[in-house]
Amino acid sequence: MFPFEIAYAANGQQASSPWVSIIPLILMILIFYLLLIRPTQKKEKDRMKMIEQLKKGDKVLTASGMIGVVVNIKPEENIITLKLAEGVKVDFVKSAIQQKLS
Repeated sequence: MFPFEIAYAANGQQASSPWVSIIPLILMILIFYLLLIRPTQKKEKDRMKMIEQLKKGDKVLTASGMIGVVVNIKPEENIITLKLAEGVKVDFVKSAIQQKLS
């Protein structure tokens, strides 16, 4: 007998099942998933949906903090052209778009 089994036997209790010690770990993983992973996945899914629905004339914010107006969309190349100022057009990868402003 192990020392902890002797202590349980001395108190008249039985050793607990190994499943009882796994339950808190499972609960922690569940809480971690519900509070951190799931909301992040939902937010990313919504952002990708927003990117797919962009059209010419939409005002957007990029990951680098630049604000521009969508001038051209090249879906086959995954590139969006933004007008940042008069006469200034810059190509961005679609994944660089963070949010639609208008």
